[in-house]
Order: sequence, then structure tokens, then C-alpha cells
Amino acid sequence: MGCEGYSAIARVYDRLGAEIDYEGWASFAEACFDRFLPARPKLVLDLACGTGRMTRALAARGYDMIGVDGSAEMLSEACALPHDGILYLMQDLRSFELYGTVGAVTCCLDSINYLLTEQDLHACFSLVHNYLDPGGLFFFDVNTPFKFATVYGQNAYILEDELTDGDGTRSVYCGWQNDYSPETGICDFELSLFEQLPSGDYRRSDEHQQERCYSLDILQRTLCSAGLEPLGVFSDFQFSAPTETSERWYLCAKAVKAPAANCAVLP
Repeated sequence: MGCEGYSAIARVYDRLGAEIDYEGWASFAEACFDRFLPARPKLVLDLACGTGRMTRALAARGYDMIGVDGSAEMLSEACALPHDGILYLMQDLRSFELYGTVGAVTCCLDSINYLLTEQDLHACFSLVHNYLDPGGLFFFDVNTPFKFATVYGQNAYILEDELTDGDGTRSVYCGWQNDYSPETGICDFELSLFEQLPSGDYRRSDEHQQERCYSLDILQRTLCSAGLEPLGVFSDFQFSAPTETSERWYLCAKAVKAPAANCAVLP
């Protein structure tokens, strides 16, 4: 996998990502359920659920939720908040196990890009197929080649926010340097977190992460080989068609009986 457990940034992840519109994500997931399923699912698996914000957003809409993530630190943050009815499991995207099937699987915020090889990608998609009800929906997103080349590239970024707890309000800074290789399709992220302590000093934590850039052709052909039929590829929450400058692709696929030799790859 392309991350080391989010051990350094788990405790401030939600603060640094406070602008992420999880309600918008949940509404779009529901719109995909309505568009591609005969009825909304009852049980939903949220893969790479992290701190559980998407999981909780869907649970609040009445879905029975399972959240799977490989990071103990991120799941610890999820479990620290009210999560009645949500089952959290610490498992790898390439080898997770459930007790039965689900009506839909979501995997949001480019978590699929953390699968660094096509073998990893196929392993994950095959398990999604295995645990989906027949005709069940797989909804996920990835960062596009355009984003890897232009937004990531060799660029550096700084995020800053404030963290409030029992010790008061303190500053938090996160800086990261990107190193994207078009030859390998791998982008390395070197993250440094500076968290102000009650004493006024700063604690530094470093973390290395990686993402893999996948073409739309590879994604769809891997879906097909895993028994998942592509249904649509979109660039935003309004079901717009992708363009050359789209930074994110949202994909929907349904579980079919077995990998089909004539599985349709969308243009």
C-alpha cells in the first residue's frame, strides 16, 4: 500500500480536511444508488473509511454501515466519536473479509490510488465483487493523470489550522512535498506535521505516502476482469462527463456473475 498508516496525521486529519464536503459526497453516492440500482441498498461497506466521516454521513441517512480501514490510528479517531450501529474493521483493501454480502461499496477521496500495482488493484476489485450482492453497486473515485501531472507534480503545499482540546487552542501546520514520476506513475508525498504543544513548543512528525496514477482504460479493464461492469465515469457531483482537465474521476460499476469477456469499457 502507498501509506504508512496515517500514524502522524490521524489526530489532526479532520481539522486539516475540514473543507471536505462529506455531505455532498454522501448525496452524490445516494444519487448513484438511485441512478443505477432498482432500490437503495440497506447495508453499505465504506472502504478506506479513515476517521469515518463519510461512513457517519451515510449512517445518518439510514444505511447500515461497515467501515474498513488499514490504519489503527484513523480508526481510533473514528471510534472516539459516536458510532452507534457502525461496524469498524481494521483490514487491508487487498485482503479484507466480511461476514456476508452488502448492497453497495463506497471508496472515497482517491483511496484507490493508494493501491500501487495492478495486482493490488485487481485484488481489491475482486474482493469488492465477492462481497457485493448480485447487481450491487461499487462507487469510487480516483485522482486523474491531469491532477498527478499538474496539481501534484513537483509542487509543495502548506496547510494550517487550529486544534482545540482540553489543553486549549493550538496551531497545526502540515507541509508536503510532491515528487511525481510519469515513468512509473508513482507520486511520493513527504509530509511533515508541526503541532503546537501546550508549552508553546512544536512537535514534528514525518510521514511518507505514495499514490499510483491509473489510466481510465486500466481501471475499467481491471473492473471487468474482476466481474464488475462499468456503468459510468463522471467528473463531478452533477454527473458531468470527464474532460482533459478533470482532476477527479467518479466511477460506478455493478457486480455481475463472473468476469465477462465482452465487458463493455466506456469511452
